Amino acid sequence: MYDSELAEEEERRRKRAPWGVIALVLLTGLALIRNGSGEFDVGPPQPASAAAPDTRATPGDAAAGVTPLPYSVPDQVSIPAIQVDAPVMGVGLDPDGWVDAPPPEDPNLAGWFTGAVSPGEKGTAVVVGHVDNQQGPAVFYGLGALKKGNKVEVHRQDGKTAVFEIYGIEVFETDNFPGDRVYASKGTPELRVITCGGGFTKENGYDGNVVVFARLVEVR
Repeated sequence: MYDSELAEEEERRRKRAPWGVIALVLLTGLALIRNGSGEFDVGPPQPASAAAPDTRATPGDAAAGVTPLPYSVPDQVSIPAIQVDAPVMGVGLDPDGWVDAPPPEDPNLAGWFTGAVSPGEKGTAVVVGHVDNQQGPAVFYGLGALKKGNKVEVHRQDGKTAVFEIYGIEVFETDNFPGDRVYASKGTPELRVITCGGGFTKENGYDGNVVVFARLVEVR
């Protein structure tokens, strides 16, 4: 790697928001994706208690022998178990300090939080998306129906696909969002996929977030 590339990489890492910042913006006010309507006959599925991560397991075990990837922008996310196949755009923080979301007008669009690592790098990458919009279900409507062992595949601009295996799905109240547990690095490449969840009111929107916990198990 040339000196200019090293300098660029260092600058990029310096600009990354620490996980505590992400946790802070999720702890305040409404849910992560604020444009969900929630006004359908059947609401989005919510994770079963059996889907919670096993705290006795070592999260890095399944990633043993899988070499972390270098930085590369993701451009597609697929979750075969819930028929998700969506383009990915970069998102940052909006003017109010919230993790921004993709435009709600496009229901099949996910966002990668550029303040964290890219999917496949050592650390915890974050992908967000709407659960619904005014027209109906959106990209991550079915997130709460996922099960342990399901896969999330993220294609990157370097041509590689990072394959993550889900080891937990939970819904957290926004006011009690466990930022350290969700975002802190496990020392291996991990992924969090997040959308709105929990209860819904017209006044405040969703009162929580569905969080998928996954770890890198394969690179194609």
